[in-house]
Amino acid sequence: MALGGAILYWMYRGFDFDTVAHVLTDEMDWTWMLLSFPFGIMAQLFRGWRWKQSLDPIDEHPRISSCINAVFLSYAASLVIPRIGEFTRCGVLKKWDGVSFAKALGTVVTERAVDSLIILAITGITLLYQLRIFSVFFDKTGTSFSSILGNFSFAGYLVTIICGIAVLLLLHLLLKRLSIYDKVKTTLHGIWQGVISLSKVKNLPLYIVLSVGIWVSYFLHYYLTFFCFEFTENLGVMCALVTFVVGSIAVLVPTPNGAGPWHFAVKTMLILYGVVDQHALYFVLVVHSVQTMLVVLLGVWAWAHLAFTRKVSGIQFKNQ
Repeated sequence: MALGGAILYWMYRGFDFDTVAHVLTDEMDWTWMLLSFPFGIMAQLFRGWRWKQSLDPIDEHPRISSCINAVFLSYAASLVIPRIGEFTRCGVLKKWDGVSFAKALGTVVTERAVDSLIILAITGITLLYQLRIFSVFFDKTGTSFSSILGNFSFAGYLVTIICGIAVLLLLHLLLKRLSIYDKVKTTLHGIWQGVISLSKVKNLPLYIVLSVGIWVSYFLHYYLTFFCFEFTENLGVMCALVTFVVGSIAVLVPTPNGAGPWHFAVKTMLILYGVVDQHALYFVLVVHSVQTMLVVLLGVWAWAHLAFTRKVSGIQFKNQ
């Protein structure tokens, strides 16, 4: 939160926030923002549905409503503590449907791997079509691979590798001496079962369709916001795709909902496409704030819905 706040303060120092109210009431077409909401919701619905697909093969059978509510709640929880949502949603399934926490966590690991492959494919295609823009972006932000790797000498690489191996060995020795070693092994086994669940998915085509549908929905949720403002409505789908890719990579930085890094990355790209600095700041501030509020509302909905949902064990639900 401190990191995200620091980046936002650096970006918006000297910014006249009084003008934002005028933009929201007089210069923004809220119709397009409202039209983008269903796609933001669909992305999370698809994610919950896909999650159930990967849990069924490992003999865990949660209700699909529980999976969806767990996903809603996980994104809201991550606004408070980044990345905690992955554990939150596994905890929700354990509490309401008796699903093994370790197995659920393993399927989440697999999900992240699948999502990473999809975003890498999207990034690769986008890079091929917009290589010049990306090159300028890397040069202006100092994030080119050559500049990062250039700071490492051979000795630096060697020391980094040795330190990594030493940490792994130390953890192994510590766990071996602790009484919880057997429990840790059991937990890791459960996680591994979740990881390999993808190989046992009964309806693989549906899993693939849902995976693609998640990212198509995410993109449309973002792209439709371009039509809310005069200064972005004519930038085109390729500009939206480039800024979407850069923003998706930026949210890897652990700040609440990517606040700060997402603003900086998307704003920088919009300026490269000819949007003036002030307008780019308006766009990232309004879009991120509104979409974050949607995440909060979905989290509140999930919390309320779960409060009135009957808890059942995994065995009970399977027998039903």
